[in-house]
Amino acid sequence: MNQHALPTIETIRDAAARIASHAVVTPVLRSDALDALAGAQLHFKCENFQRGGAFKFRGACNAVWSLDDADARLGVVTHSSGNHGSALALAAATRGIAAHVVVPEGAVQAKLDLIARAGAVLHRCAPNQAAREAMAEHVQRDTGAVLVHPYADARVMAGQGTIALELLAQVPTLDALVTPVGGGGLAAGVAIAAHALRPGLPLFAAEPAGADDAARSLAAGHRIESVAPDTVCDGLRALVGEPNLHALREHAVEVITVTDAETIAAMRLIWGELKIIAEVSCATVLAAVLKAPERFAGRHVGLVLTGGNVDLDALPWGTTPHP
Repeated sequence: MNQHALPTIETIRDAAARIASHAVVTPVLRSDALDALAGAQLHFKCENFQRGGAFKFRGACNAVWSLDDADARLGVVTHSSGNHGSALALAAATRGIAAHVVVPEGAVQAKLDLIARAGAVLHRCAPNQAAREAMAEHVQRDTGAVLVHPYADARVMAGQGTIALELLAQVPTLDALVTPVGGGGLAAGVAIAAHALRPGLPLFAAEPAGADDAARSLAAGHRIESVAPDTVCDGLRALVGEPNLHALREHAVEVITVTDAETIAAMRLIWGELKIIAEVSCATVLAAVLKAPERFAGRHVGLVLTGGNVDLDALPWGTTPHP
């Protein structure tokens, strides 16, 4: 697969077969209380139960097992605020190859611990996109490792698209689908897979108002790179990739922006009603449904909960000491 192209339904199905022995088929949870609050039937696809605690394992695993033996021997490298880095480290371990992960200063400690436990080599950099990419290129030159971009990589997008294959099989009645959007690997892969199976299915992406480059880019008709992310959603601070933006536009994905306050309130609802640990970034999907109820009223809505790697000592509500 040309890693710079967009995946197709065929390459997404290939990815599903390739990762089947490594990835988890994650459950779908329901809540009567949340349905009543939203005025819709909500179906939560729980990727917080995925290997490594996040959906990112799907794309990373597909990328690692797509490599030929000669390239695989050189290892893989990426830059990541956390979940993609730990996913690539875990995927590399399944193949017995090296993984290098460039991490920005200030990344969530729980996610850094996962990367280290998976056996990756950590490389630190300044907390901005340019520094991440420059350090990844430096590591790539020094080691010969294959770059696996967190979202603008067709192999990664294909892996993430397997979520839509599973969810539409689990809930055939779905008539709307919502994912978070940051770099856009998940939103693009899911959009391509979902519309291959269900043309015309309404697709939505939830984006933090403090990192709304995807919404701005779609409105402007070209990629906006001037947004300086300011959001508690650490997993959604990356600028949307060029191929990812093209997929969002092509599949008429509607972006709904939500404030951090709205997202944190949704996160509390998810924890309280579904009784699961979910990251603040993935709570954007519920926040979006609650913010724009007219888009979803009476529908069967799929919401992708992207991960559960939370720093329990830094929850975004209250400061009640733990025992």
